[in-house]
Amino acid sequence: MNSKEMIQLCKEHTLWSWSRNDDVSPLPIARSEGIYLYTPEGQRIIDFNSQLMSVNIGHGHPKVRAAMKAQIDELLYVYPGAATAPRARLSKKLAELMPGDLDVVFYTLGGAEANENAIKAARLYTGKHKILSRHRSFHGGTHACMQMTGEPRRWPSEPGAPGFLRVMHQEPYNFSFGETGEEITANYLKYLEEIIISEGAHTIAAMFIETVTGTNGIISPPDGFLPALHALLKRHEILLIADEVMCGFGRTGKLMAFEHWGIIPDIVTVAKGLTSSYAPLGAMILRAPIAEHFRHNVFWGGLTYNAHALGLATAEAVVDVLISEGIIDNAAKMGEVLHAKMVEMKAKHPCVRAHRNIGLFGIMELQNKDGERIAPYNGTHPAMKALAGFFRDEGLFTFVRWDAFMCNPPLIINEAQINEAFEIIDRGLSLVDGMIA
Repeated sequence: MNSKEMIQLCKEHTLWSWSRNDDVSPLPIARSEGIYLYTPEGQRIIDFNSQLMSVNIGHGHPKVRAAMKAQIDELLYVYPGAATAPRARLSKKLAELMPGDLDVVFYTLGGAEANENAIKAARLYTGKHKILSRHRSFHGGTHACMQMTGEPRRWPSEPGAPGFLRVMHQEPYNFSFGETGEEITANYLKYLEEIIISEGAHTIAAMFIETVTGTNGIISPPDGFLPALHALLKRHEILLIADEVMCGFGRTGKLMAFEHWGIIPDIVTVAKGLTSSYAPLGAMILRAPIAEHFRHNVFWGGLTYNAHALGLATAEAVVDVLISEGIIDNAAKMGEVLHAKMVEMKAKHPCVRAHRNIGLFGIMELQNKDGERIAPYNGTHPAMKALAGFFRDEGLFTFVRWDAFMCNPPLIINEAQINEAFEIIDRGLSLVDGMIA
């Protein structure tokens, strides 16, 4: 198919995520390789967002494709109560790689399902019902995950299921808990403990956090924050559940983002980078005491495609590539290059308000001539629409949202390719500078 035919049929017969169908202008993609996407007509596009921050090892890795083909010829589907070789091998591998005693896995088809089952596990294990989560968060598009999500995509799903409590993020959108990391940590924990006391710790099963906040700002916690938060929750017998669907499997320069701050969450949820999105797979990973509970008590969760052999074989190959080819180390090294380019852009362009990254998990925020955010919360600005169009026309794929754009390339990217991307970004920011002058 050519691009026009592809777009026309897809728009006629499919619905699109988070969109009104009349408004979508889908990008036609015929193939992909490395950090690049290609249209049916052969236009090369830099994938500067790893699609949904998920194609961590790059597109079309030959070892993973070979493993997937081999699994297709061996075994594709058996019911979730069966034991299979890929289930055994991957589970053993994850138990060895995950820090601490995170060594028992429940498989799902994606991140939202992993979080849904983590809610169930927390409630069944603790005997408590309420779930804490934060604003400036996204935990998935399913019903319960939408109630944990702290951003506008939740609004149309309300009223939702009871038992979900959303609290402020440690870095709210328009005010601050303090000037330093120490102040932010101390003031935030006072605020959070007040919420816990007011709601009743005996009613709260768990708190969900994105270890590094994803689509709502790429925000890392201050040093000391996560250990202090974990200690507070433990004191009140509340589980800490780390949603690493987006920031896990090398994205931040370590296998799991929580390793930067020396904690072991009670439950971890993963997806995306687990298979580099070559096949659908997510997982809920439990610490030993919780896993032990479910050796003697029923886990009331189940999915037709739980532990699907093709997804497991894909993940096994992806994890092997991630480790054996030094891709996590490359993410840490190229994260420094990414940071340097962001610093250069801020010095050069008046429209750049702020930038952040940890490894290859990054964002750039833009401002107007008065130094205010160029677009309001859940809003846009003509310059942002123009920037998004410019990136698309010039062959750079990334997400432009509200007042910011994402910088989350595949973890295999090299310095020359980062420079190639920033040559386009540089010209795009000049366009915005002219529009805000």
